[in-house]
Amino acid sequence: MSHTVHTLKVKTNRTSLSPIAIAVAGLLSLAACSSSAPRPTEALQAAESAITAADQARAMEYAAPELNEAREKLSAANNEVSQENNESAKRLAEQSRIDAELALAKSEAAKAKAVNDELKKSISAMKEKMQRKTGDLQ
Repeated sequence: MSHTVHTLKVKTNRTSLSPIAIAVAGLLSLAACSSSAPRPTEALQAAESAITAADQARAMEYAAPELNEAREKLSAANNEVSQENNESAKRLAEQSRIDAELALAKSEAAKAKAVNDELKKSISAMKEKMQRKTGDLQ
């Protein structure tokens, strides 16, 4: 059995793209670039609220670096919005909110530790007082 291989030659006509096709492609790419994400209003408001909550919890006393970082990122997010870089603004606003929440958590933890330490001192003082009184009775 013999196999014959036939080759098919296709003649291609290589013509340059028409100016209209180039213009359409250019307009489509411009439209894709200009359609930016919507203004990240919710993300900005969430960051502002988180910073306010951290301020009210006196986070500056316990977590100043984190709170300062949150403020800087919120400022950068607002700058990005003014330049219509909404994706970047949203990302920065979300990072700002997270930094503010971290500052709040650290502040609350530090305050809880201070209360715990104070309670331990009080308990220790009460134990000493009780031991002295029982010693006086004997």
